[in-house]
Amino acid sequence: MWMLRLLAVILVIAVGAGILLYVFTGNRAYLSFSWRLFRYGLVFALLVFALMFVERLAIIPI
Repeated sequence: MWMLRLLAVILVIAVGAGILLYVFTGNRAYLSFSWRLFRYGLVFALLVFALMFVERLAIIPI
């Protein structure tokens, strides 16, 4: 779990750095990189949460 938190912090820093670089340089490549990184991070987080949900369902006896 600590690795997922570390990846989340790195993702936030990378997206923030890309947005700051766009603000300072005006180069749209930095903004598109930040947006792409945000989307992939969101998809990855949703997959992890879905796996955690399925794991919880598998533990509950019926």
